[in-house]
Amino acid sequence: MTGIIILAAGSSSRMGQPKQQLVYEQNTLLQRSINIALSIPQAIVLIVLGANAEAIKTDIADQPVQIIDNIYWETGMSSSIKAGINILANYPGIDDALLMLCDQPFVNVALLKQLISHRPQTGGYIIACQYGDTLGVPALFSKYYFDELLALDGQDGAKKVLMKHKQNAIAIPFEQGSIDIDTPADFNNLTKGQF
Repeated sequence: MTGIIILAAGSSSRMGQPKQQLVYEQNTLLQRSINIALSIPQAIVLIVLGANAEAIKTDIADQPVQIIDNIYWETGMSSSIKAGINILANYPGIDDALLMLCDQPFVNVALLKQLISHRPQTGGYIIACQYGDTLGVPALFSKYYFDELLALDGQDGAKKVLMKHKQNAIAIPFEQGSIDIDTPADFNNLTKGQF
């Protein structure tokens, strides 16, 4: 069984407002991510919130997801990954964790299904998106790597584990993975179809 962890705890400091609540194509960026995650059969979906959590919760209160409050969000991305993995690891039958962000607007259901379909039947594995000359999220980590994800610190993200095990990772081409929404200019380009 796959657990999908949507990392959405950041303060959106460069955006000047919570980017989780920006509306694109009739849904907020976070709701779009949730819709995509919920389209994966039998997946458990967890949302990690931090900054602006109370306001964001009202947007998604009716969704069949588990919301995790990361009170340590200011210490960096690692705290959100650890918050999600700590909860997910307690679910029976979990084989792996798919980490995704809410600000990659071109992630879709087909991509997540492609990542999961490349999962080997046994053993430790990482299946990650490839864009440019790097690997990144969305990425699927076998539970074999949960301890390493839990050992991340500060601003470290999943990329640290990805790069350490790059030779063992399966890469899925996803050039639009390099596009994320961090600034008002990014969001303007998105809404105008300029990406």
